[in-house]
Amino acid sequence: MIVVKTPKQINGIRESCKLARKTLLHTGKYVKPGISTEKLNNIAHQFIIKNNAIPAPLNYKDFPKSISVAVNNVVCHGIPSDKDILKNGNIINIDITTILNGFYGDTSITFPVGKISPQAQKLIDVAKKAMQLAIATLKPNKLLNDCIGKTIENYVSKFGYSPVRELGGHGVGLEFHEEPFVFHHHLHQERKNGETSNPTLKPGMIFTIEPMINASSNWQIEIDKNDGWTVRTIDNALSAQFEHTVLITDTGHEILTKL
Repeated sequence: MIVVKTPKQINGIRESCKLARKTLLHTGKYVKPGISTEKLNNIAHQFIIKNNAIPAPLNYKDFPKSISVAVNNVVCHGIPSDKDILKNGNIINIDITTILNGFYGDTSITFPVGKISPQAQKLIDVAKKAMQLAIATLKPNKLLNDCIGKTIENYVSKFGYSPVRELGGHGVGLEFHEEPFVFHHHLHQERKNGETSNPTLKPGMIFTIEPMINASSNWQIEIDKNDGWTVRTIDNALSAQFEHTVLITDTGHEILTKL
């Protein structure tokens, strides 16, 4: 069931979203060749705790760290490690979710590490633009997938890229993951156990838009068998992602994770 948030809940979620974004931008300042993903995790963790909040990923379904990271061909859910040292030319997505006063905020950015290739920069630019184009379509009484999945897939496919299909955005705010599931590709038919996967947007709905874009026409992924979390492209292609938490308002939308 999709929860329509009350004005009081929206205010609480908005504050958590702003903290998540501040944490992300603060952590991003430290992205450079030679730093470990564990160090980035510690920087984010300390910033969140200092601001009287909790890092939502820590111990969520036994996830062992406070943020998730995704370097190069990792799509999402990478576990920070002191053995993973960033190198010049890498790209890294940092995903932050905060719990502030019981409310959740969720956001991510893909950062360049040092000097990156033109191909990697193009992927980052396209992934960011895809998210922005999808957000721009949002307003009440429109259909979720017509706004998001259709917009994103139509845009990125022009570049020979593909949005990951098995993973998507989600409702958020009162819990880490809520309904609806937000597909980032165009659905040509209703699915998901008979429930609608293309609901009508209503004021008070809050969800993430977080397209994971592969630099390949192959959208398929695989999960690391050793850690059970790290998701990679099946063909080793680079992947980039950007994420905002968005509220549907009476007249359009508000990006809650925008400072």
